[in-house]
Amino acid sequence: MACSKVEAHLADARVYMLTNQREFDVVDLDPYGSPSVFLDSAVQSVADGGMLMCTATDMAVLCGGNGEVCYVKYGSYPLKAKYCHEMALRILLACIESHANRYKRYIVPILSVQMDFYIRVFVRIYTSASTIKNTPLKLSYVYQCVGCDSFHLQPLGRTVTKNNSVRYAPGFGPVVPQECIDCGKKFNMGGPIWSAPIHDQEWVSSILTSVKAMKKCYPAYDKISSVLTTISEELPDVPLFVSLHNLCATLKCTSPSAVIFRSAVINAGYRISGSHVNPLGLKSDAPMDVIWDIMRCWVKTHPVKAQPADQPGTVILSKEPKLQANFARAVASLSKAQAKKVARFLPNPESHWGPKVRAGRKITSKHASLLGPEKITGSVEHKEGKEASPIASKEPQPSPDLEREEPDKKRQKISEDHSTVL
Repeated sequence: MACSKVEAHLADARVYMLTNQREFDVVDLDPYGSPSVFLDSAVQSVADGGMLMCTATDMAVLCGGNGEVCYVKYGSYPLKAKYCHEMALRILLACIESHANRYKRYIVPILSVQMDFYIRVFVRIYTSASTIKNTPLKLSYVYQCVGCDSFHLQPLGRTVTKNNSVRYAPGFGPVVPQECIDCGKKFNMGGPIWSAPIHDQEWVSSILTSVKAMKKCYPAYDKISSVLTTISEELPDVPLFVSLHNLCATLKCTSPSAVIFRSAVINAGYRISGSHVNPLGLKSDAPMDVIWDIMRCWVKTHPVKAQPADQPGTVILSKEPKLQANFARAVASLSKAQAKKVARFLPNPESHWGPKVRAGRKITSKHASLLGPEKITGSVEHKEGKEASPIASKEPQPSPDLEREEPDKKRQKISEDHSTVL
């Protein structure tokens, strides 16, 4: 791109986007942490039909570590579950839609990805005062059982058709009783989240074809193709997913292979696919009672040890299955990529891969287990070299170990414990 086509501006991004409304075909938000403060101005600056790309790295907030903070920033309450990363994607999409609706605009997700230690969404933004009325149909609350992790979606709105006219009404509810019908425990409620499709499958397939055609042009081709391949095989209209290992952990049973479990779901007349978020995640339109019936049938042929009567798994297994599962291998139990043995989840490029220490923070001993000793040593040496004075100091310099920040009380407690043992 010619330099004459690039203009650099040093200003508040929010103010600049507000003063240039609907002027940009593409806006890319990639802040340090949460993008929430930029969303209101960003949805106004994108041209009609343009694309907004948004990255969020505050995964601890979005995944339920600080639910109240997530509600303040994004307007949704997260739940701690195996599907928390996909829920984070759907919370971000719901937040963008909320900001767009204020200006008679709405979003159409093109691609939504969770990878490494962040989430990233690609959405197109359009303007239509009539279409934004469909927003409640795209949002849902999530009820999650605290015992067996079963989840159910509660749509915010519904449509009523009468005399060739469509009217909008609140959603029926609640979709669950006060206690879980499977294990008898209470429910946590989270959301609202985006429950409509988060990908445009045609667009994803088109991009995947283009990437494969220009393989040599992409240094990260393996990573890009693996993510896009997995996304292209996801069920687009099924929000969230179940974890096969989590189901077995609840029942304290041995786990069936993914192929056997997939076959049982398919033979029962339902659809099932993987998830790009979690290698063990399974997306299915089968209701939770069918999922648990399949697991009950599995346990009948693979018995488990007796557990306390109040355990969720014991309560679930005490009920007879209404569905007799068929574990015969189904043709569609393997996706096309799995059948061709295409790599879908690549290992991390190096050990201790992930976000580093926050800028401005001193390195402490607790970071050694997270970043690795070689990273700690390199960081400390870099810091010492940077702060070294050209004039030698007469006073002895503290060792790198002493420079690491350690609370005095904790150090004193440790020394007392050692003296007691001796």
